[in-house]
Amino acid sequence: MIDFLQRLVDGVSLGAIYALIALGYTMVYGVLQLINFAHGDVFMLGAMMGWYASSVWTSESRDPSIAGALAVTLFSMLVCATVGLLIERLAYRPLRGSPRLNALITAIGVSFFLEYGGQLLFGPNPRAFGVLPHRPSSAVAGISIGYVDLVTILTSLVLMIVLQRIVFHTRIGTAMRAVSWNPSVAALMGVNIDLVISFTFGLGSLLAAVAGILYASKYPSVHPLMGLMPGLKAFVAAVLGGIGNVPGAMLGGLLLGLAEQLVSGYTSSSWRDAVAFGILILILLVKPSGLLGRGAAEKV
Repeated sequence: MIDFLQRLVDGVSLGAIYALIALGYTMVYGVLQLINFAHGDVFMLGAMMGWYASSVWTSESRDPSIAGALAVTLFSMLVCATVGLLIERLAYRPLRGSPRLNALITAIGVSFFLEYGGQLLFGPNPRAFGVLPHRPSSAVAGISIGYVDLVTILTSLVLMIVLQRIVFHTRIGTAMRAVSWNPSVAALMGVNIDLVISFTFGLGSLLAAVAGILYASKYPSVHPLMGLMPGLKAFVAAVLGGIGNVPGAMLGGLLLGLAEQLVSGYTSSSWRDAVAFGILILILLVKPSGLLGRGAAEKV
């Protein structure tokens, strides 16, 4: 029983990271009907920027501090938000009136550009990363909760609550939902479509940056191709919850993280990657709209 609860805690920690990445996928799809496959590489960029900032600003002889971790995270968020805005402005906006296949191919091209541009700038070798303070694990009812896991869960929870407030209780959130529902009508009502879409890309990139820092703290190694598998799994989480549905992305990320940890713990760790794509196939066969998504009738 203790082992099962321990794996639940690990699964929630990993699932919270997937949820933060999945939110970027689902928000962009909601307002633009586009799968931004470069989003996983923005996650990678967040981790790499965190490594770069920590290597420049911190000394190896000193224990990392909360203030240092916050500074590194804010720097990473700023860089990723800027990159997200540039990707939208330079790569996707010129293709907004083109067939969706063009934008999809462009997204794959931007993904390759970030991956191999990262290898050119930082080199292909993994780098050790550790920006959070070293603290002992906490024991609750016999369950060991690592400091990084605790920070990951609390940080993700706060960010998800803040995102919910932004989307459902602010003017820009109302504009995002209006564009998601009907961009043409939203434009006629005075909504600045370009501003809303840019804000969505920037906000999703901010969350990906935080996810990159948390993931690199949990698995303390960064490299330019690290965004490939977490990015694909976060996409699976978004589809599982219902692509375009913000609460669905959160739920999908948590369920996927739990499934991975339970499968790797009770069968074999080699199955942890396969389970994500098995879930994707299953959800597409059984309920393509996702757990919280709604199927839309289409005229033919």
